[in-house]
Amino acid sequence: MLFGKTIVVTGVASGIGRRTAELAGQLGAEVIGIDRAKPDDTFGQFLSGDLSTPEGVAAIAAALPNRLDALCNVAGVSGNTGAANTLAINFFGLRALTEALEPKIREGGSVVNVASIAGFGWRENAKRAAAIVKTPGFPDAAQIVKEHAIPNEAGYPVSKEILLVWTLLAAHFDRFKSRGIRVNAVSPGPVDTPILTQFREVLGNERVNSDVDRVGRAGTAADIAPAILFLCSDAARWINGHNLATDGGLEASILAEINQF
Repeated sequence: MLFGKTIVVTGVASGIGRRTAELAGQLGAEVIGIDRAKPDDTFGQFLSGDLSTPEGVAAIAAALPNRLDALCNVAGVSGNTGAANTLAINFFGLRALTEALEPKIREGGSVVNVASIAGFGWRENAKRAAAIVKTPGFPDAAQIVKEHAIPNEAGYPVSKEILLVWTLLAAHFDRFKSRGIRVNAVSPGPVDTPILTQFREVLGNERVNSDVDRVGRAGTAADIAPAILFLCSDAARWINGHNLATDGGLEASILAEINQF
């Protein structure tokens, strides 16, 4: 399905990123994996890189080849390092890398952002998310957090709300749309990866357990990677600006409860 495509995957050292890189290679893609830490197993090429600073993003972009077919923005942090660092990596660094690589992504290519069910509140907080999205470049994340009074414990969900709003908008930005580059997102629920323990610390066991109980089990990286790579493939060529819930039905359950179906 991906034979001959060159796909960049961030966050390949573990979890969803690791499985996405592995599966992409099995489906015939040339994979370039990026992470701060070198993974135990390397699937394709590996590039050490840091998304938390403009300089780190620029170094990654410069090191990548001039023709790419897809970018999978999987790397992210749980929020346990504070709201500013979380926004810097989960949104500003992700956006900066995507914009830097846009000229290298072929016409008809794909960008896939890994968001989260934690970003479900984007509709309620759309004005705040849109205001942050409209902040250009790679701003001082600490200043953004201060301006919008974002507490540390809300850093992760806010970062995913912003990412979902940006995905909707970016799909129609001329820089992507004029070249047929699709921008989509997937939103997992709780996934049994090393970062899940950190999510329990940030979001609380009650919230995580409630989400797991709604759908019967936590997801796995193997549940999420195929959805990411489907959006990278030509089979998804008419899907753009979409958020694909890959959560075992969690969002459906929440929506039914909210709307009293």
